[in-house]
Amino acid sequence: MVKRAFWIFAGLLLFFPFSSAGPQTQKKVHVDRPVIPARPEDVTTIEGIVKASYETISGDVGVPRQWGRDRTLFDPNSRSVAINVNAKTGAITTASMTEQEYADRSDASIVKDGFTERELKHVIHRFGNVATVLSSYENATADGKNKERGVNIFQLYFDGQRWWILSMVWDEERPDNPIPAELQ
Repeated sequence: MVKRAFWIFAGLLLFFPFSSAGPQTQKKVHVDRPVIPARPEDVTTIEGIVKASYETISGDVGVPRQWGRDRTLFDPNSRSVAINVNAKTGAITTASMTEQEYADRSDASIVKDGFTERELKHVIHRFGNVATVLSSYENATADGKNKERGVNIFQLYFDGQRWWILSMVWDEERPDNPIPAELQ
């Protein structure tokens, strides 16, 4: 999560490439997300699971992403949603996906181009065994050409033993949508 709008777009191009000749058919990519044990430091605290989420998708050019570790963070029924705003028309659309779909769509580009995302600041709102985390971020490709900032909103739950990410939604910073002061 995302933040990830650029990568979603890049990933969608893997599925729907276009040329002057029109749409082309391309083989659908499936990224292996092995089943591995969760790291206790990743899932025993709210801060730990958010930090791990950023780490699993970040890496230099050619470095495989930690999709097995990523899998340990997200509830099997989780959803990730990117909010996209058309700069010309202002039209708002969403791209909603499972974590497997996110990995399938983004892996090739983030490994090829290198991609690192880091948290700037977060605010946690918790009630019992549920929590919402507003987490500002900045990300960039390895060449520094594609940089973004925005806010990820994580919905988490505690199952009595560990935290799980149930959903993640993000929106990018824009001139008309600055990161709030409390997340700077």
